[in-house]
Amino acid sequence: MTALNRTVIAKPEILAPAGSFESAVAAVRCGADAVYVGGERFSARAGAVNFSDQELVRVIEYCHLHGVKLYRAMNIIVFAEEMKDFLSAAKFTAEAGADGIIVQDIGAARLLKEMLPDMKLNASTQMTIHSPEGARLAAEMGFSRIVAARELSKKQIADIADTGIETEVFIHGALCMSVSGQCYMSAMIGSRSANRGMCAQACRLPFNALGNGERYDLSLKDLCGIPHIKELADIGVSSFKIEGRMKRAEYVAAAVTACRAALDGKEPDIDTLRAVFSRSGFTDGYLTGNMGAPMFGFRRKEDVVSAEKVLPVIRESFRRETKAAEADMFFKLKRGEPARLEMRCGDISVSAEGAVPEKAEKRSADAEYIRKYAEKLGDTVYSPGKFSAETDDGLMISASAINSLRREAVSLMDKARISAARPEYRINDVSVNIERKKRSPIKLRVRVSSAEQLAAVPDEIGDVILPLRLCGDVPAERRYIIAPPRFIDDEKSLIKKLSEMRSRGFERLMCPNLAYVKTGRELGFELCGDMGLNTANPFAAAAAKRLGLSDITASPEAKLPQISAMCGTIPVGVIVYGRLPVMLTRNCPIRQAAGSCAGCKGYISDRTGRKFPVRCGDGPCTEIFNSDILMMTDRISEISADILILYFTDESVAETEHIIKCCVNGRKALESGFTRGLYYRGVE
Repeated sequence: MTALNRTVIAKPEILAPAGSFESAVAAVRCGADAVYVGGERFSARAGAVNFSDQELVRVIEYCHLHGVKLYRAMNIIVFAEEMKDFLSAAKFTAEAGADGIIVQDIGAARLLKEMLPDMKLNASTQMTIHSPEGARLAAEMGFSRIVAARELSKKQIADIADTGIETEVFIHGALCMSVSGQCYMSAMIGSRSANRGMCAQACRLPFNALGNGERYDLSLKDLCGIPHIKELADIGVSSFKIEGRMKRAEYVAAAVTACRAALDGKEPDIDTLRAVFSRSGFTDGYLTGNMGAPMFGFRRKEDVVSAEKVLPVIRESFRRETKAAEADMFFKLKRGEPARLEMRCGDISVSAEGAVPEKAEKRSADAEYIRKYAEKLGDTVYSPGKFSAETDDGLMISASAINSLRREAVSLMDKARISAARPEYRINDVSVNIERKKRSPIKLRVRVSSAEQLAAVPDEIGDVILPLRLCGDVPAERRYIIAPPRFIDDEKSLIKKLSEMRSRGFERLMCPNLAYVKTGRELGFELCGDMGLNTANPFAAAAAKRLGLSDITASPEAKLPQISAMCGTIPVGVIVYGRLPVMLTRNCPIRQAAGSCAGCKGYISDRTGRKFPVRCGDGPCTEIFNSDILMMTDRISEISADILILYFTDESVAETEHIIKCCVNGRKALESGFTRGLYYRGVE
């Protein structure tokens, strides 16, 4: 487990969201070091205004003029039929001069690295990277930076930063109830995928964990880690990210201002930040470990009203242009030569020429006279620096002529600074053709949650996914695939347990996130990709194979034809029965509502009365399951896959035996209370 050389960050970056050009202006003028935006497609905030190609060029140039970087978010899972357009958009982004691209899809990331080898790739928080081994694998995959999961403590963030990869953390903004990248609730309920930027924010609607009255037991307060910003900088955080591409410009301005003050050692104005937007206040629960009920809150009337008083004041903070560079000037006024103004900012210099000066009728133009007009830089990004002039006696130049020369020099300097800040990228042609091999015979794979269910699995079924907690009670067999916790809390202890299982003879490991790919490889396991990897296209399947996986589980958000398109690259598994997890949460909604686990109902209900089972997961998280059970056992002939997966949760022994038989015989396992999932209707 070798460490990378830590990247030395002289000055951590304040990274601001911009869903509109006005928000980008607010971010830059209030002190952001970088801005991230989305385009018209492929953004995880499709509901934001976002930027057309023309607007993207404009915002990049605006940021670069001010010495600010711009990253484009292309952080969704991509379907095969979209990949050409995705790559075309990425190519345009590079040609426009963006400083980096934020990516989720591992197939898209691999193709981008081939097409744009010099482009900085940032691993989106949607990739669920939350441990050192996950960060190390991201670096191996070509990522320059990881956006750490939002559910981490300061100690866990420090451990990731110690790997040496640039570490970006969310410092302010909305918190999802689910671990990012692992939420399927919006997709399952209404086909609006959070992994595709179309989240309907179901968690902000009424959900009740107690069964009495209207409650919001899936709604978290917004994160505010700004008071911890200096400490986080000291432990190696490279970039502080503000969430909010769907928020107004005043929100962006207030958040950037508070972050800048805190990072500069001043007192941040949290009261104004709370007034402009909050959900019953803020939380730093993940950073400090103070989780539970204090982290929950929802948007109240008083939260909305409080913004009215502060918005005009905040708007004033970014009304005027800010200074980005000091301009030295040299003015030359010589007899018989065009008037000349040279401007220099650092290593960049430009010059503008005007008319030949005339003979002075009264007063000659001296240095002070010229300086008075040349340094009128109030509406530009420049502040006056050194000024010198070389003039002949007896010559005159009008104020309007000096003003014109100054405006031309400023325009030339703007263009030169934008050009100098624009990265140059090699752009290679990449093939979107996938090499396909002969497929293996279809086999059945059963995932169990209890020893009783395991006993009900016939011996002839060669693949059984077994929770790590049960592996100590069974002899090691080739048929068993270890299912570790989906979220890693103590990675060192977990690696030790997996090492023990490997020593006992267990050969196969299920990988619900990228960290397990690296750990499993180094321990010598055969690796199987779980649904949490969100594999939804053949390029991601091929990337998984290159990482060392022997098979993958298709994303439950892919339609059957999209799953079929993955086949032949790597053995593909499809879940054909099961109550699928729709959220993976660090906070148990029932425990926070009731104050303890006593009297747990085992489910949470929405405003329509649908019940979503809640189960304490293996590891530090809770899983929330869909209200309806996915059932495709009678549609096997319509599925193109290599592995059929039965996902058992709370089924009895008799139910387990019945469902396995139905799948083997292609019959309905249930008569009612089931869903076909997203295999036919798909997601937006």
